[in-house]
Amino acid sequence: MQWQLRLYRAKPGELDAFAQEWRQRVLPLRRAKGFDVLGPWVSEDDRFVWIIGHENLQAADASYYASAERESIDPDPARHLAETVHLLLEEV
Repeated sequence: MQWQLRLYRAKPGELDAFAQEWRQRVLPLRRAKGFDVLGPWVSEDDRFVWIIGHENLQAADASYYASAERESIDPDPARHLAETVHLLLEEV
């Protein structure tokens, strides 16, 4: 299993809207596409954090973003974000 930590900073005042759209549209699609999802968590400084896992994370992620289902998510919840950081995690 490969894992990735995803850290997002929402634009001021937009964290709740992003979290709601993520829960309603992104999370169900990710799970339907075979991803394991841990979280999400939020912090006081408008951060949204989650961990995503898959046996072949990079290929599955590329397939997810190229899918018609992902393309149909409109408007894109990412419009609420000011910053994104994705970190691949390796077991030690």
